[in-house]
Amino acid sequence: MSKAGALDLASGLGGKIQKDEVLSAVEKYEKYHVCYGGEEEERKANYTDMVNKYYDLVTSFYEFGWGESFHFAPRWKGESLRESIKRHEHFLALQLGVKPGQKVLDVGCGIGGPLREIARFSSTSVTGLNNNEYQITRGRELNRIAGVDKTCDFVKADFMKMPFSDNSFDAVYAIEATCHAPDALGCYKEIYRVLKPGQCFAAYEWCMTDAFDPKNQEHQKIKAEIEIGDGLPDIRLTTQCLEALKQAGFEVIWEKDLAVGSPLPWYLPLDTSHFSLSSFRLTALGRFITKNMVKALEFVGLAPKGSQRVQAFLEQAAEGLVDGGKERDLHTHVFLLGS
Repeated sequence: MSKAGALDLASGLGGKIQKDEVLSAVEKYEKYHVCYGGEEEERKANYTDMVNKYYDLVTSFYEFGWGESFHFAPRWKGESLRESIKRHEHFLALQLGVKPGQKVLDVGCGIGGPLREIARFSSTSVTGLNNNEYQITRGRELNRIAGVDKTCDFVKADFMKMPFSDNSFDAVYAIEATCHAPDALGCYKEIYRVLKPGQCFAAYEWCMTDAFDPKNQEHQKIKAEIEIGDGLPDIRLTTQCLEALKQAGFEVIWEKDLAVGSPLPWYLPLDTSHFSLSSFRLTALGRFITKNMVKALEFVGLAPKGSQRVQAFLEQAAEGLVDGGKERDLHTHVFLLGS
């Protein structure tokens, strides 16, 4: 897991946003969302600004609490969060069938945790596509530290308009990233275009299940909490993602709801009834300490004004994710493999 400490968290808060402008950025970000009167169409129309603000604001929190790989994973009993995340990434590489020396694209790569793990596991050259300058800067530094900077790099671009030629990559994957796209079909079409014919695209996708009722206010509340806390313009149904893959040109080889049959649930790290020393910062006590630490850092001026507001909407997301996964089976993580 990340070795980022309190001062790393404080110095990274806001990403590339000027420290005296963080509070204003938080306010603008919040206004995109339902909890603050925002509309879905506005989020979709301004997804680049919304998602960039989100990752500038939250990346140091993610790295502090979660590590370098910003995603969930189903877990085996006795397995740590870090072990489950690595296994999750290895599984994806194995399903893609990547071979040493091949060119692989990571769509929406964050700071490159999965990119580095998959590159080392499979001896491939992985390009990370990301539209957030702060995350790319951080990712390049981590690539250098990990010793993969000669074979792996980042490209700053929008995954709705990729700057690559047709048939450029031997494999493409996305880990909980294309959920930020305003239009799944448009994003999947771009992936299909840059993928070599006959090769595979694999994704871990965030979805609402068929149990979601748009007329149910409690369901809508959970969805809104996840959207604001995770920078999402919308959360699509699993069936919508599958249909978009097919319309983009893919043959769906395999799709699986990862919540079904998992010995331990994907949302376990965020469940306040769960305690783990190996991921202490994610536990109820760890989050209480972080909350008060951020309050103190903001008070003394080491963290910018607005930092507590960021921590608050991340807590909203945690509650929505656990509620949606644990009690109502509304929100899940789906593995998709297409060729």
